[in-house]
Order: sequence, then structure tokens, then C-alpha cells
Amino acid sequence: MSSNQERILQKYGDGTKENRRAEKSRSGALEFRYTKQHLEGFITKTDRVLEVGCATGYYGMYYADKCREYVGIDIVPGHIEIFQCKIHEAGLNNVSCRVGDATDLSEIPDRTFDVVLCLGPVYHLPPDEQNKVMAECSRVCRDGGVVAIAYLNSVGEYAGCCVHDEWRAHYPNERANELVLNQYVDDVHEGIFFFTMPERIEADAAQYGLEKIKNLGTHFLTMMSVVNNMTDEQFSLLEPLYDQMVSSESCTDMSNHALLICRKESEKS
Repeated sequence: MSSNQERILQKYGDGTKENRRAEKSRSGALEFRYTKQHLEGFITKTDRVLEVGCATGYYGMYYADKCREYVGIDIVPGHIEIFQCKIHEAGLNNVSCRVGDATDLSEIPDRTFDVVLCLGPVYHLPPDEQNKVMAECSRVCRDGGVVAIAYLNSVGEYAGCCVHDEWRAHYPNERANELVLNQYVDDVHEGIFFFTMPERIEADAAQYGLEKIKNLGTHFLTMMSVVNNMTDEQFSLLEPLYDQMVSSESCTDMSNHALLICRKESEKS
């Protein structure tokens, strides 16, 4: 069981906090937009897809008609209740969800899914439990299948706080230097958010037979307050820049949300 389960349940409560998060701000929507863009071509009509940390079903509903079967698992009962309502209202027969723990998927047999999406649990767990999640995602993915892991960058997160219009008065500071840069933990929401860096997560994933395909940013906290305060016309002019930022691995270090997409290597005989 996840060591911080009670903190996660307390933060996300009845599930309504996470629901429709993609629509609450322009900058927040970019994370979802570019996650889907990075995953384009990796999910096909014949695939069985597992999403670990499915929340209220944003990706499940989006991919429902793009795959053979979609199964969602989340540790927050309120998220699953909302997702189940969406599935029922849409009359979907190929989408299901249930409460579960990303660190222990023992009810799922080995090599069951073609694509495994882990778009939240890793950045809610300390390093040893992050590794448990990656091990489980690899185990339930078929050989040659795809595993996608979302994570939070310590440097991109901290740099964003230092320039954000509302937060820069408090950053940088000695406490954040120690917690964010050295311990890879959030200095405000301790025990709920955990950070890493692109090269670290690639090395961790490789331990479980997950070979990097690409590792790209999906959201840049350094741009957050700027993006949210722009007019639609200004934002349309910024989009080509943002498109390049999320498409270049040279920019990934400065993202706060990023996505590592891997191919599961075949087990050696």
C-alpha cells in the first residue's frame, strides 16, 4: 500500500477537485493537450490500455473510441465514482475503472496490456515507491508494448516558482533549496508531491526493462502566469514557441510536468 495514501485521500477528497482540472486554466489545459499529442500514434484500435492513476477519467473518456479496451485504476474512491458515472452516461462497454493502488497491481496478470499509462502516481510517491510503480507497470505490459510515465521536474518546478507573478516574492529560499533541489520533495505540499529529473527517471525506468522512446515536457511552470494573463491573440502567437518547447528534449529539464514514453524490452530467454 502507498505510504502516503491517507494524505492523498485527504487532498483529493470526494474527487471533485480533480474533475475538469484541464478546463480550469489555460496553462493547466496545456499539460493535457501535450500529453495527448506526445501519445499520438502509440494507442491503436486493437490495444488494451491500462491507466494507473486514472483520476476522474479524462484520458479514459478521450481514448474510449481509440482502443479495444480501457481499464482505469485510482486510489481515490471519489475519482472512481465520478469516472463510473461518466462511463454509464456515455454507455461505454469497453471502458471500466476500479479503486486500486499503483504500487500493487497483483490482481493483474503479467503482460496483460498493450499500453500502460501512469500519468500521476509517480509524482505522488517517494522514490522507493516510484520504483514499485514502474516495476508493476512494466510487469503488466506485454513485451514490445508501451509504458508512459508522467513526472515532475525539480528544477522546472522551482524555477517556475521563482518567476511566477504570485510566488516569486517567496522564492528562492533556503528551505526550498534543500527540499526541492536536494531531497526532491515539495516544500509546500510535503508528503504529496515528489520530484525527479529527466535523466534520473530514465535510469530508474531502465531497471525494469523500459527503454526510452522520448522524454518531453508537457507543461512549463515558468510560463504559467504569463500564459494565463495573455489575450487569446497573444496566446496564439505564443503557441509556436510552446510547440517547440514541448517537442525538444533540450527543453525538458525546464518543464515541471513531463512525460517519459518507453518501449518494454522483450525478456531475454
